[in-house]
Amino acid sequence: MLVKGTATVIKNAGSNFLLSELPEWRPFPAVLKGKIRLKESDSTNPIAVGDRVNYEIDVPEGTEDYKSLITENQPATISEILDRKNYLIRKSTNLSRQSHVIAANLDMVYIVVSLYFPEIKLPFLDRILVTCEVYGVPVTIVMNKVDLYREHATEYIQYFHDIYENAGYRVVETSVKTGEGIDLLREDCKGKVCLFSGESGVGKSSLIKALDPALDPKIGKISIAHLQGKHTTSLYEMYNLTNGGWIIDSPGIRGFGLVSLEKAEIALYFPEMLKLAQDCRFTPCTHTHEPGCAVKTAVEEGQISTERYNSYLGMLEEDTKFR
Repeated sequence: MLVKGTATVIKNAGSNFLLSELPEWRPFPAVLKGKIRLKESDSTNPIAVGDRVNYEIDVPEGTEDYKSLITENQPATISEILDRKNYLIRKSTNLSRQSHVIAANLDMVYIVVSLYFPEIKLPFLDRILVTCEVYGVPVTIVMNKVDLYREHATEYIQYFHDIYENAGYRVVETSVKTGEGIDLLREDCKGKVCLFSGESGVGKSSLIKALDPALDPKIGKISIAHLQGKHTTSLYEMYNLTNGGWIIDSPGIRGFGLVSLEKAEIALYFPEMLKLAQDCRFTPCTHTHEPGCAVKTAVEEGQISTERYNSYLGMLEEDTKFR
């Protein structure tokens, strides 16, 4: 008999997948049925971790625990990809027009950053934040490794808080070494599907292991030559937290290209600019050269950070072949 069900993708390994019927955590293998593609999508991965899918499997008549029969040799078949409530996507780094869906159906994205070791790149962070705004993904910034630089960079830590909290974002400080912020994050993740993302070397995998020592995501060392992290996570994978909730670990990202966003739309996804845009003399306003621009005035008066405004200008000038 043909048994059908609905489950969440918890691991994507190319053409092979692991599914689980959340909130139950009972992973089972699955493969794609034919060439399923998302409507009007040029994504390199039609199915992402976090996607909800319909599946089917043929089992003997009268079988009760059919999941016990699902094995690598007899996987379930994914027959349909259900609509997403949101997702995080970036332009592929091969300079093509294709994009890559990082994860879908997210309750929260935690963008993990480190002010130093490796040094933070604010334009990179701002691109992720803009993408979260575009695709309706709630986001929190996690300032990790604070034990390494708190004593020597107190002013910069506060400056970073000011930049992003004034823009409307929540900033949480964490340290795996001292345990700071770990309990807070653990409580935040309860009952939610959360993605941890950021540049290589910022400590995502170590942070996940600190949240639940039973987990074993790969942990890498910083490359001394470039003070950039070496990629240690090659697959997108969801982990089940012992105290409830699910975490998706993602490979370290070194480039984040914007997808399907016209230049005239970019300012709409900077919350601090959006609030002031209605006060500009001209509509639409690019906030670059127009007289009577409320956003430019706010930058000059320190209400909008120069760093965020420069990130915005960089996105306007960004070449379509983003790397």
